[in-house]
Amino acid sequence: MTTRRLFLAYTASLAAIPYLGRGQSSGAAPKFQSNPFSLGVASGDPDHHSVVLWTKISPDPLIPGGGMPSHAVDVIWEMSFDEAFTHILKKGTTIATPQLGHSVHVTPEGLSPDTWFYYRFRIGNHTSTIGRTRTLPLPSAKVDSLKMAVCSCQNFEQGLFTAYEQMKADAPDLVFHLGDYIYEYAGNPKRIRTHLGAEISSVHDYRIRYAQYRSDQHLQNMHAACPWFVTWDDHEVDNNYADDISEQKGVSVTELLIRRANAYQTYYEMMPLRESSIPHGPRMDLYRRASFGTLAEFHILDTRQYRTDQPNGDGRDPLNAAARDPKNTLLGETQRNWLFNGLIKSPATWNVLPQQVMMGMHGHLTKTDEPKSNMDSWCGYLAERELLMRFLQDRQVLNPIVLTGDVHVHWANDLRIDDLKPEQDLIATEFIATSISSGGNGSDAWSSIEDFKSKNPCVKYHSARRGYLLCTITPETYKTDFMTVDQVTKKGGTTTKAASFIVENGKPGAQNI
Repeated sequence: MTTRRLFLAYTASLAAIPYLGRGQSSGAAPKFQSNPFSLGVASGDPDHHSVVLWTKISPDPLIPGGGMPSHAVDVIWEMSFDEAFTHILKKGTTIATPQLGHSVHVTPEGLSPDTWFYYRFRIGNHTSTIGRTRTLPLPSAKVDSLKMAVCSCQNFEQGLFTAYEQMKADAPDLVFHLGDYIYEYAGNPKRIRTHLGAEISSVHDYRIRYAQYRSDQHLQNMHAACPWFVTWDDHEVDNNYADDISEQKGVSVTELLIRRANAYQTYYEMMPLRESSIPHGPRMDLYRRASFGTLAEFHILDTRQYRTDQPNGDGRDPLNAAARDPKNTLLGETQRNWLFNGLIKSPATWNVLPQQVMMGMHGHLTKTDEPKSNMDSWCGYLAERELLMRFLQDRQVLNPIVLTGDVHVHWANDLRIDDLKPEQDLIATEFIATSISSGGNGSDAWSSIEDFKSKNPCVKYHSARRGYLLCTITPETYKTDFMTVDQVTKKGGTTTKAASFIVENGKPGAQNI
């Protein structure tokens, strides 16, 4: 049995791992027999004067250690205004340590605002793919438009990442990935592609799983095309976990937190995140804020790490007293206060909440005609949801837009204090991105769709195909195109615009166009 003292000592050692080796001398560059930049490049978390540049030195990424020696190595990074790198704008050398899986996170400072750049990495005689990234406008800048893609849920086994091909052609300024970047399940040889190994739990397991996902060329290309803001949901650790509570019976708090520490460390290793997000054992700061001039303020949330357990389990139930218990929280008090404080101070025309689980109050029809709702979503945390809706209404927060993933379905939802009462004033609008591949091809058919809408007045649009959202924001409108892929279970899928909705400045509610 793991005693509390041993557990605290162990988690303290986990918290120290990301910092180990950062001051050590690096060894000579290895002689690579294959591409050490096999997992590509990425950038993320930009602000108006800096951006995170990422890569990982891994010539053999699908084996423990990635084919790297057990010592640190020097990696050169370079930035330029042009793809040919005729003039090097900034350059430097950083150390890739084995403690962080030889991942590289560089954050060049002093960059021009609202500017595109090219970047690359070099080690020995090898040069990485060239990536393209950008800074954000000055927070006080008046901006005419922003184009961004929103996506989630990419199960490697259940489909190809075809959607990223068209997303790259759309040329967004930013990508928001809202969670389930990987899935933790054991490999199933009957799937389209097969996870390596059993269900993952160790750092080595998670590293190999991320490497498998990053081996997808469409995903690599999209990471290299523009900066990403990422946040997680559950499958980056374990399905439907809630803070330190596992979905599975018999898993102790200690066991889940150790697994969570392994998962959080690897998530940081594999994502273009700032140093402020380096995990401390099973804790990691991921909620954060970014502004695109005065046009949009992004309040990026974490609804998984601080939540209380799902009421009535994590399945579907009526919106009963357990779902309305004021003790239930998705955000936790600290994050909720941070969110409210930021919303009050925001000068932006559009206040956007990229987060994980559905906020619209909805119920799936049953044989008894009593709708049942997903207790893992905001429907299981109705008191906190009402608190948020009342705050948005009472404080007259400008143009709140909620962006969501998780459910593998495209939705457009109008949000009220109680969505089941259509006579109430509209407060906000929610756009939900379907999955990139999770769930296979999906379907256009849904029985009793009109009956469903009549019992769920918040729902304006629904499609169970795969794809992503393409959002275009101007001072006048927030436009969402629902991009849909006709097939992901074999090559050759085509992505098209299935529907478009706008929200007008000062007028909440999604309008079909």
